[in-house]
Amino acid sequence: MAFPSFLFLIIPLLISLRFSQAQLSPDYYKASCPDLDNIIRDTVTSKHKTYPTAAAATLRLFFQDCMIGGCDASLLISSNAFNKAERDADINLSLSGDAFDVIVRTKTALELSCPGIVSCSDILALATRNFINLVGGPSYTLHLGRKDSLESSISKVEGNVPRANTSIDEIIKMFESKKLTVQEMVALSGAHTIGLSHCKEFAYRLYNYNRNTPTDPSYNPKYAEALKTVCKDYEKNPAMSAFNDAVTPSKFDNMYYQNLLKGMGLLESDSVLLKDPKAKSFVQLYATDQTAFFNDFARAMEKLSHFGVKTGNQGEVRRKCDAFNSIQT
Repeated sequence: MAFPSFLFLIIPLLISLRFSQAQLSPDYYKASCPDLDNIIRDTVTSKHKTYPTAAAATLRLFFQDCMIGGCDASLLISSNAFNKAERDADINLSLSGDAFDVIVRTKTALELSCPGIVSCSDILALATRNFINLVGGPSYTLHLGRKDSLESSISKVEGNVPRANTSIDEIIKMFESKKLTVQEMVALSGAHTIGLSHCKEFAYRLYNYNRNTPTDPSYNPKYAEALKTVCKDYEKNPAMSAFNDAVTPSKFDNMYYQNLLKGMGLLESDSVLLKDPKAKSFVQLYATDQTAFFNDFARAMEKLSHFGVKTGNQGEVRRKCDAFNSIQT
């Protein structure tokens, strides 16, 4: 019996994908870098004690790295004379230096213990999970063995990471392109239970929403007034920020969803979750059931952490996380 010719193209692709996944393992570094877990834990804990906001910063760095072409540390690369990297895209300029710093510190410690073994992409994934645990969030299994990307281009960024004013339809399409469902999108949005956002990202909702209504009517009026007080000098001080979760800003919990239902979604991309019936149903679920949120968030993070992973000769183990091992031209 003759097989359709297109099957001979598809079958090798499926085998390749399964082989790549099979190369990842929770115990990938058990023999080659036995001190990995201790080094990650010590570095992350030390950073958290000094800079508590590093947890949210690292989680955002991991998320945006994965959304732009996969979890491959391409966002850690610095631009050079030959290449404008993802890191210099306008949406990434507000990424916190503390997140990059904890990866650099961890990589330095690991290079002393097991040089040339642990990839920067695995360090970022592990540091993110540990930070989430430290602030009270759920744990989840990470399969390791990622390689670091061999490219990082600013041109790959636009359209892959939601902006503060991205519509719900655009957000859903963006996540669907990464094989993430509406439920997983809403669960991952719960990462905004910690961290800060710059006032300039949402100031238009306070002062210039539209010609007839200066303040976004979806804001709780008292919340809007409080934000106006916090952000009153944001034009003079671009670094001025507000907590994503004004109630429990440093605790990983389900308060983000409770806040949304009260008109206290800081960014418009938060508030629009209530405009889609399916997304709203998950917001309502997570607002009343933290266990459901934690379980779904953990599963979504596991799934996200596999997106676009590079293995074998698809990547490398960088010596320095902000630079390719050889100059890319």
